Amino acid sequence: MESLCLSMVTYVVRRVFWLLFVVFGVMTLVFFISRVIPADPVAAMLGGHAPPELIEEMRDEWGLNRPILEQYLAYVWQLLQGNFGVSMATGRHVLQDLVEYFPATFELATMGAAISVVLGVILGVLSAVRRGRLLDHAARIAALTGISMPVFWLALLMMLLFYYVLGWLPGGGRLPYYMDPPSRITGLILLDSLIAGRIDMFAIAFKHFAMPALTLSFFGIAAISRVTRASMLDVLGEDYIRTARSKGLAERRVVLGHALKNAMLPIVTISGIVYGRLLEGGVIVETIFAWPGLGRYATNAFLALDFAAVVGSTMMIALFYSLVNLAVDILYVFINPRVRYD
Repeated sequence: MESLCLSMVTYVVRRVFWLLFVVFGVMTLVFFISRVIPADPVAAMLGGHAPPELIEEMRDEWGLNRPILEQYLAYVWQLLQGNFGVSMATGRHVLQDLVEYFPATFELATMGAAISVVLGVILGVLSAVRRGRLLDHAARIAALTGISMPVFWLALLMMLLFYYVLGWLPGGGRLPYYMDPPSRITGLILLDSLIAGRIDMFAIAFKHFAMPALTLSFFGIAAISRVTRASMLDVLGEDYIRTARSKGLAERRVVLGHALKNAMLPIVTISGIVYGRLLEGGVIVETIFAWPGLGRYATNAFLALDFAAVVGSTMMIALFYSLVNLAVDILYVFINPRVRYD
């Protein structure tokens, strides 16, 4: 047990090092790409009729007239001091913007991932157990539809059905425009409203989450259900499953206690991939549903050629994606004790 803990600690330290290396590499790549594109962020911010001398003055003030390598070294030195730069669009420090906008995206992606895992695993297990039957065919068609349907089209359909036609759910935002958010503790509306004892606000915020979370989870449900079905079919054909059935164990215990438990590794892997994708792929959903999250912030930064905000938001997404992958790898040990990290 002691050797296992030591090897786990060594593995985590090694992965954290590579995690930082990946984030640094992403930052470097995005930084140079943003600097070499044929566009001028100062001219875009001031407008086409701004005097040339004003544009040059602003470029000099933001350090854009210096050589690219010098700009890069200066930016790295700022990062080492915890300074992500200043956003040209908002006029605030990028780190301050990330702290404000990231919780909304994290909360939405987490809810979408939870829906994806629960419904995806249930559909995948039922589809495998009833292989070749009507439910199996229906689940496979639904999975194919979920993977193939563009997310913007699904979001518009959800808006049309549940907001415009049925009127069951609100159209967008985290809260109604007339309702002030709870005191900011974590930045997560649902959690902060519970901490503040505002059950009414929690219920209203939950309704605002419904459509964007379901829209985000549609792809995840499809992907997880397909992997769960394939993994379950592989396990259900093993000898120990036939032995468990021959002993007279209840079918539910065989499926959930034996088959699903041993089919979890691929399911956990695809769940981590889905979680990371929901975080970085929520740009369109956040835009359609007016969600004040990191995706919408990054989109506005790209459109405004806000270099510091583009690099900062990209680094945040890369960091979160890497942390999710690390958590999945660590979770392997608890699912299957035979997994070792040497």
